[in-house]
Amino acid sequence: MTKMRSGDLAVVCDSSKALLLENVGDERFLNLHAKRVLEHDNPPTHLQGVSAPGRVHQSSGAARSAVEQTDWHMEAERQFLQALERELAAAVASAPAMRLIIIAPPRALGMLRHLYSPAVRHAVSGELGLDWVKMSIREIEARLQA
Repeated sequence: MTKMRSGDLAVVCDSSKALLLENVGDERFLNLHAKRVLEHDNPPTHLQGVSAPGRVHQSSGAARSAVEQTDWHMEAERQFLQALERELAAAVASAPAMRLIIIAPPRALGMLRHLYSPAVRHAVSGELGLDWVKMSIREIEARLQA
């Protein structure tokens, strides 16, 4: 992983919370400060869905089949990560020299990678498939420096 320069962002997220941490220190001694915290409440699908899955009648014959219920929980995760990507795109647009380090669990990281705009993709200097979103900023700082 590349070193974080002053002004670079460490984005620590999962599918319901994101910490945008700016390095106000230098490459040798990180000093991360929370620039922005994004959160959203995402209850399980069974608390979000309101009706039973639908049924489909075939065009010929009497056969019927069930339609899978929409996973509202996963849809809310995807929408949250889209909002995060828009935040990252705005941050990169305001500071083109900024580099990003993305730290997220593998599933969220995979979903986020598909959403990157070309500018954000260019700004990403490293990715870690780890779940650090519940750690304190000091713990994150120490692990990034190690």
